[in-house]
Amino acid sequence: MVRPDAVLVQAVIAGALSFAHLHDLAEAAGQRGWKAWAYPVSVDLLLVAAWHRLRTLRDAGEPSRSAWAWFAVALVASLGANVATAGLLDLGDVPDWLRILVAGWPALAFLGGTLLVHRPTSPSDPEADPAPAAVPAPVVERETEPGVQVVSAPAPTPVAPGSVPAPAVTAPPALVAHAQKIAADHRARTGSVIDTETLRARLGVPHTLAEAIAAQLA
Repeated sequence: MVRPDAVLVQAVIAGALSFAHLHDLAEAAGQRGWKAWAYPVSVDLLLVAAWHRLRTLRDAGEPSRSAWAWFAVALVASLGANVATAGLLDLGDVPDWLRILVAGWPALAFLGGTLLVHRPTSPSDPEADPAPAAVPAPVVERETEPGVQVVSAPAPTPVAPGSVPAPAVTAPPALVAHAQKIAADHRARTGSVIDTETLRARLGVPHTLAEAIAAQLA
């Protein structure tokens, strides 16, 4: 069951009166037929569009001067028609300047509606300046001995306190097999187990990768 709302009833009455005043003024200014009925629709739509854009810009924290300007233009057009039809203006002999204003209103309303709908993208918009994609560190390849290719891993990324540690470095099987030969040769010549620093120097790999290989040799 629909119950009448005083605010809604008041809005309908005020809108109907304003609509009629705009129609009478447009008709007195030489706009006949459907054109006289289109003028109040154009003024009220610009007023509503400017108010909607104004609320949207204020909620987004953006400047709303342009929306305020077009809201004022539509409000002046509506109030002007109400005042002009209140007996202060002879509708049988409308002055030329008023005829010019009424005839130029469609172009002004079209410009205002276009500017309110289509606005330039601000630098703060997410689509305006997308974040660059992360570029992986290059992988360097070099040869330490004839026929053996060594791949060095990218430099480790510093880990902030409290963050998740980086995953362990995994050595390629071919590199581990080559390191076993070097370790065996070192034991045969010196009688001791090869240390991590000597293994790193023989292989030419980073310290983290050398530690991973030494752990697999132990």
